[in-house]
Amino acid sequence: MRTCLKTGSVDVVVTSPPYNIGKLYNQYCDALPREEYLTWMDEVGKEVRRVLADEGSFFLNLGGRLDDPWNPYEIAQKMRDKFVLQNVIHWVKSIAIDKRDAGSRSNVVGDVAVGHYKPIGGKRFLHDCHEYIFHFTPKGNVALDRLAIGIPYQDKSNIRRWKSTKADLRCRGNTWFLPYETIRDQRSQRPHPSSFPIRLPEMCLRLHGIKKTNLVLDPFIGIGSTAIACLRLGLFCTGFDIDEKYLDVAVNRINCY
Repeated sequence: MRTCLKTGSVDVVVTSPPYNIGKLYNQYCDALPREEYLTWMDEVGKEVRRVLADEGSFFLNLGGRLDDPWNPYEIAQKMRDKFVLQNVIHWVKSIAIDKRDAGSRSNVVGDVAVGHYKPIGGKRFLHDCHEYIFHFTPKGNVALDRLAIGIPYQDKSNIRRWKSTKADLRCRGNTWFLPYETIRDQRSQRPHPSSFPIRLPEMCLRLHGIKKTNLVLDPFIGIGSTAIACLRLGLFCTGFDIDEKYLDVAVNRINCY
């Protein structure tokens, strides 16, 4: 970023850095001493702030370990002197809905369990079904295109009830159910240990607003999910990674898109 990007040249940053939870990357040690890692993330935040336009958005995807739930909050705290936390989005990867809780007017016909699930050992923790997407902006006043990722009303009477409603579409809110695609071969289908689905950056970009986005940045671009989201939306994207193997995968995915 320091070498290649001018101050204020980026409209949206969507990224997911290493969480420092011991993931097995090819070139990076994901188990730094806590303060060293947080200091590094502080430096990343400073540089993101420099390159981000004053009306830009910074979507930071973070997770943690069951035995270290403070991790995403501590990273977010490092951004506090640089950005305003405008929204907190919960990326739900797995969800269970009981028919009785859905109500008689819903389209749910039975108990539902959808999304990625991996059993855990021990008796202390609940299964970790979500991660955070912290939406930072320079001043906290960035107007969003909420209906670009909107959903139809369940109760159609709301279309007439709310004066501001002009169509059968409402704000999705800050809880996004975005499951991973089911895979059978981890090595070939998911060659990166911690990638997010393409739809995640795509929704972030739509929310910020396609028409006012000229350049998107992913400073931890990995295997290129943010870049592919930009291709889908007709946006320019730049990004960086220290791992040539991940970048080769990214280039191949982009060329095959």
